[in-house]
Amino acid sequence: MNPNALDLDTLRRLAIEQPAAGVTRLVALAVSAVFLIAVLDLVRRGRLKEEYTPIWVVVATGLMVSALWFDGVRLITRAVGAWTPSSTLFFFGLVFLLVLCLNYAVRLSGITGRMTALAQEVSLLREEIGRLRAAAGGQSGE
Repeated sequence: MNPNALDLDTLRRLAIEQPAAGVTRLVALAVSAVFLIAVLDLVRRGRLKEEYTPIWVVVATGLMVSALWFDGVRLITRAVGAWTPSSTLFFFGLVFLLVLCLNYAVRLSGITGRMTALAQEVSLLREEIGRLRAAAGGQSGE
């Protein structure tokens, strides 16, 4: 065995402990701050409902915290057994997107059911209006 070869645990430790570039952290902080401002502006303009605001504020704040406190990301990386902090961030981003998609699918299913019921009700009301008009037309002709 080669004494200069690194084992997998050493490689993993090196990947986790690699310092984050200052520019990368600055860009991540700027993007998360712009994201937070965009969320608040969308709420102010009425384009984003207030019920969704806490979710997106927590996401933006989490991004800011991860940019400022990168050692926390490393700690989570070690805890979940990932190799690099970036893979940990991608994993939790993917989990968030899956939960978000499931939430929207549940809401869409409910809306579809309500839309079907409303369409049936409108159809029944139109038929009743047609019968009332026909009855009123028949009475005025006598």
